[in-house]
Amino acid sequence: MGLPKPNKIVGINYIAGLSSFKRKLVKIKLSANESALGPSPRAIKEYNKISKNFKRYPDTNGNSLKNVIAKKFKLDRNRIILGSGSDQIFELICRTYIKKGDEVIVPRYSFIIYRLYSKSNGAKIIYSKENNFKVSVKDILSKVTKKTKVVFLANPNNPTGTFINKIELKNLRKKLRNDILLVIDDAYFEYVQQRDYSSGLKLFSKYKNVLITRTFSKIYGLAGLRVGWGYSSKEIISILNQIKPPFNINRPALFAASAAVKDSNWLKKEIKHINKWSKIFFNTFKKMKIETNESKVNFLLVNFDRVNISSNKVFQKLAKSGILVRKMDIYGIKNSLRITIGKSEENKKLIISLKKILNV
Repeated sequence: MGLPKPNKIVGINYIAGLSSFKRKLVKIKLSANESALGPSPRAIKEYNKISKNFKRYPDTNGNSLKNVIAKKFKLDRNRIILGSGSDQIFELICRTYIKKGDEVIVPRYSFIIYRLYSKSNGAKIIYSKENNFKVSVKDILSKVTKKTKVVFLANPNNPTGTFINKIELKNLRKKLRNDILLVIDDAYFEYVQQRDYSSGLKLFSKYKNVLITRTFSKIYGLAGLRVGWGYSSKEIISILNQIKPPFNINRPALFAASAAVKDSNWLKKEIKHINKWSKIFFNTFKKMKIETNESKVNFLLVNFDRVNISSNKVFQKLAKSGILVRKMDIYGIKNSLRITIGKSEENKKLIISLKKILNV
């Protein structure tokens, strides 16, 4: 018996941060850049209250959440689009603006999802070089051709943890053609304290050819609920809304996200925790001869070239001890791992395990 013939799909498999190793659930998961402290108690309370009644559809436009976001960040609610995670917004962008033969520029070491959705919509992926794992604006501009349609950037960047300063970022938009859409992923912006940094939203909220995305999966601790949002011109948001699936965010998630946005004190607590442990990790790794940059976000990219054990063996030994971190093979970053900053007790256990593995 024959089967329906599918269209030819050209894509890249996305490998998520593992939750288990060799079919055993791990005790400490530091592989997915999730929040260290978890969601705000106010968000949990709201979720529990709303989830008691599953028979009602959610508001397909998510107006209550849009209103909260608009008030918090002083934005026009009509220029906000909500997605099932910011991933869905990337997908909508690619479906709307990319066709076969178009070119999309992404940094060599950047979030896999950008190239996944771009390629599945027929785009040719153009990789810009990085300098010491920092995105090069100069190289991005050198890669632009008449076929360039979209430039994707996370700032700060995942998985490297580095960022482009506000002068460089504004210079990029200034020198790109007006008909090239610049997409700035602000997923980790809350963690950055440096004066020369500004979020994409702060820099480009009044621009018509920039789309900024944000997520509730990181600092807000709502990764399991899949809520993200984007901000751009009314023209762009209107077009994206034409293909956005109805009811794409469930009711409990909408209410939990609204509560999370309002709880500024919880965010400050998370940021303080991350800043503290980022310094501890950096200094500890340095003493262990594990190379890393001073992280500005909630994870560190670490390299094992200076020690007598490979990153793959370190990954295996950590996993066997119940600690999962992220391999960097899919990104092409050799002999390296990405480690998320977790709870204090989790971080302490990671350090103890690494010391045993490296015999220091």
